[in-house]
Amino acid sequence: MSAEADRAAPTTDHLAVAWDAAVATVRGNIADFTAWYPDDTTSAGAYRPRAPRDGRPEGANIGWTTGFWPGMLWLVWEGTGDDAVLAAARRQVDSFADRVTRGVDLDTHDLGFLYTLSCVTPWRLLGDERARDAALAAADHLMTRFLEPAGIVQAWGDLANPVQRGRTIIDSLMNLPLLYWAAETTGTPAFREAAIRHTEQLRRHIIRPDGTTFHTFYWDTETGEPLRGATEQGHQDGSCWARGQAWGVYGFALGYRHVREPSFLDAARRCADYFLTHLPDDRVAYWDLVFGDGSGEERDSSAAAIAVCGLYELAGHVDDPEAASRYRTEADAILTSLITGYSTAHDPASTALLRHGVYDKPKNVGVDEGNLWGDYFYLEALSRRLRPDWRSYW
Repeated sequence: MSAEADRAAPTTDHLAVAWDAAVATVRGNIADFTAWYPDDTTSAGAYRPRAPRDGRPEGANIGWTTGFWPGMLWLVWEGTGDDAVLAAARRQVDSFADRVTRGVDLDTHDLGFLYTLSCVTPWRLLGDERARDAALAAADHLMTRFLEPAGIVQAWGDLANPVQRGRTIIDSLMNLPLLYWAAETTGTPAFREAAIRHTEQLRRHIIRPDGTTFHTFYWDTETGEPLRGATEQGHQDGSCWARGQAWGVYGFALGYRHVREPSFLDAARRCADYFLTHLPDDRVAYWDLVFGDGSGEERDSSAAAIAVCGLYELAGHVDDPEAASRYRTEADAILTSLITGYSTAHDPASTALLRHGVYDKPKNVGVDEGNLWGDYFYLEALSRRLRPDWRSYW
């Protein structure tokens, strides 16, 4: 067997060792992360409490990333049955129910990231009615951000803010499963219709003809006219931000799973094919796909982890056996590289699961650090690979 083939086919033992190391880190974080929520990224390899903001204290449940912590807890509980992990995961529902009830930091489309993992998941797994009610309240709030006639969910900020008005970003695709779930749970078709329309607008306008994606795109909210693409965290407006491309792979594949619209599957494949043909030798993307080996730029392990999950999802929907096998093999190769070169399995001082992530290079935020979403999707990728019967939270 060639070295390349060996790298692309991790053994069960190899995966189990990686899983055990990740689980140990999550368990070790429970004591601290019960008292406070970690920041978006590590600082020198360790998570600190998130900074106080808008009258909220240090470590408060604010920002867009706090849901990834309960997401990790649910993954570990499902994989281990550990009662202590279950208790920690269930405690998160109180915080997220309080957040939506009090209207704390809700002016964002990231309610899907926040409430799918923290509240929809315990409802599905345990029938937790308080979690269900909190998630439905979050879905209702998310619907207030759906803008007619543009047919999009606004990404950030107060809806009256002229700087943010009519802007959406590719990350939004991962927030839409909350709306699909709300439609299924309540029987209200408006949730599903908004998600489909938003996905279609991104399919038409945020993907460029060559299969690359804009990070962000603007619409005229009065006429519905598409205006322009841009970036917020990529290298340039016309380059291809790696994490955004990975969101496209996973997000469009999830859109297909929920509505079986063939054009959404095609969009996911276009995003995946470009992503895979612009990876460096070790298969872990640089933070923008315009960069390659020798560029001196940083990798983004979180983009790689998201892409692995997206590729596994995509492979499960593709009818062509050869294409499906290719996507699975590529996902295996990226996951193996993350395990061997980017995980913190041999770094007991780190409280992250993955090293070498990038949050926002243009603003020099979280560069070459661990981050919560990278950790969550790495753990999800291991769950998908080790437990073929795992039911997606999305």
